[in-house]
This record gives sequence, structure tokens and C-alpha cells, in this order.
Amino acid sequence: MLPGRNDMHRFHERIVALVFAVGLLFVAATVANAGAYEDALIGFTTDSFGDTADAIDALTSSGDPRTGPLLEALKDQRVLYSAETKKVFIKDQSDKLIDAATGEAVATPPSDIEDVRLNNRVRGMLDAALGSLTLLAKEPSKRLDAAQAVFKSRDASALANIDKALEKEPDPRVKKALTEARAAIILNSADSSEEDKLSAIAVIRDRGDQDALGLIDGLPSDLPPAVKQAATSARGKIQGNLALWNALQNAWYGISLGSVLLLAAIGLAITFGVMGIINMAHGEMVMLGAYTTFVVQDLIRTYNPALFDYSLVIAVPLAFAVAGAVGIAVERSIIRFLYGRPLETLLATWGLSLILQQAVRTIFGPTNKEVGNPSWMSGAFDLG
Repeated sequence: MLPGRNDMHRFHERIVALVFAVGLLFVAATVANAGAYEDALIGFTTDSFGDTADAIDALTSSGDPRTGPLLEALKDQRVLYSAETKKVFIKDQSDKLIDAATGEAVATPPSDIEDVRLNNRVRGMLDAALGSLTLLAKEPSKRLDAAQAVFKSRDASALANIDKALEKEPDPRVKKALTEARAAIILNSADSSEEDKLSAIAVIRDRGDQDALGLIDGLPSDLPPAVKQAATSARGKIQGNLALWNALQNAWYGISLGSVLLLAAIGLAITFGVMGIINMAHGEMVMLGAYTTFVVQDLIRTYNPALFDYSLVIAVPLAFAVAGAVGIAVERSIIRFLYGRPLETLLATWGLSLILQQAVRTIFGPTNKEVGNPSWMSGAFDLG
């Protein structure tokens, strides 16, 4: 029985030693990360753009969970430093100072405290670092913004995070943005293989927008012949694609502007050609419809905000009704006595326009009024 007990005792000792060793490694890694984070903070206390950029790189590489909030605060210009004490502080939403190293509130800040300054190069690095940190965020919109930020910065340090994100990404739109960001990094990396660069050029060519053209145009001249030929072909395809969409865009703008001018011309042609009247108050009729929309939205905001998304549906018929009612009143009270006398109608409707303008200023004030977009009319989408 004794040999068995000795064996169990030795096994137990080895297990304890293994657990102790793993614990020591974990503590050492934690201390190393904390030390890297705190050492990086020193770069913010020198008032040097170069040291600030190095500090951002060091923070991103540290893996410390405090890095994200600190860089967000730096982007919002809420990071301050003391050159004398070599400490960095974060200003929270209530303007209280928090020690960036310890997370504790500061009761008495140092007398030499100043803001950490940024220039355009550092801001670009900051956006890239934040993009790299949020590539694995839970919200698809944040992952998309992060991928687009990396595409613009082409930060090589984000490549590992992009590869991890691509393995797990379920959203096709975000996955496409991540693939394009990865291609942008590969094209700007001197260490990438010829095959990788050719695949990256194909991805950027399929993107086909102005940013893709700028990326292709910015490639170095000492590329391998196959890569250079692929880049030239991609440039020609992107330029042709952009020319086509520019033509369609100009045609759309022309139709949009022409439709407005056509409506105005038709209205003037009807009033003058059919009724023999020169109406100088037609713009004020549009104004009355716009202020009707403002009044409807103001009432909805005050009494039933849940209906705001339907405010335009309610306001548009009312705008027609108000403008039409005013038009009928003008015709019955003024215009009916001036048919066939265009000069007199010109003067009468011009005077009417001044009266309507002043009435609106008196009721609503001289400042601009906002007509809000409902949620289904907000935002934008890409076509082509």
C-alpha cells in the first residue's frame, strides 16, 4: 500500500506545481500587459506628435482592455496630461478627471495639465487603431465602420484582426468591406507575395469607386510585371466604370433640376396663357405649403411624438389644401377684378407676395425653421 500512496502523493504534488506555474504565467502576462499600457501612456506627456503616434501603436499592441476607451476619449479630445507628474487623465462626460492608469477620480489635478494635441497624421493613426480594435465588435454597423477605417488607413497591424474577423463574419456587407480592407493592406505591403497582390488587385477592381482608383494610382512603380499589368488593366476598368456612373449621375441631376423648372414653367404658362395673369406670388404659395408641414410636425412633436414618422404623409395633403384655399381666396378677392390686365396683376400679386412674407415673419419669426426627415427618409444607400 505504501508505494501506491507515494505515487498518489507525487501525482498530487505535480498537479499543484502545474497549477502554480500556470498561475504565475497568467499573473506575469497580466503584469506585462499592464506595464505595456502604462509605459505607452508616457508618450502622451511629451507634447510631441511623434511620441503620441508611438504611444497609440504601443497601446494597440498591448492588448489591454483599457485601450479602447482611452483611444475613444483621445478622438473626442478628452485626454489631458501633466508633463511634471508624467500622468495622463481622461475627462468624463461630467468633466471629472480620471487617472488613465489607475481608473481613479482625481480630486486635485496638477497645475500644468494640458490637452493632448493631434495633427492629421496622428488622427489617421488613431482612426486606424480604433478600427482595428472594433473589427470584432458585436454590432455590424461598428464592424463595417471599422473595416472602412482600415481600408482608408491601410494599417498593416490590423491584418491579423481582419483575418480573425473574416473567419467569423456572417454579414455579407461587412465581409465584403473586410475583404477590401485586407486587399488594401496587402497592396501597400512590400512583404506580400505576387499572388496575393494579384488577388488584392482583383478585389479592388471589383470595388470600382474613386477610392479604389486612388489606391491603384498610389501603387509603387517597382512592382513585378504581372502585378503592374493587372494594375493597369484594373485602372482602365475602374475609370470606365466611373465615367459611366458619372454620366448617369449627371443625367439624373439634369432630370431632377429640369423637372422643377418644368413645373414652374407649366404653372406660369397656365396662369398667363389661360387666365392672362402674371402671378408674382407663386413662390409664396410654395412657402405656405412648407410652413404647413412645419406646423404639422411641431404639433406632432408636442402632442404625439410616436406619429412623427407619418408626419409628411399627413402634412402633404394639408399643404395642398392650405395653398389651394389661399389661392381661391386671392382669386375671389383680388384677381377676379383684374382679368385681362397683366400689368395690374403683376403689381397686385407682387404686393400680395410682400404681405404674405411679412405675415409669415410676424407669426413664425425671421429665423429658419426645421422640417425633419422621418426615419424612412433618412440615411443614404450606394448605387453603383
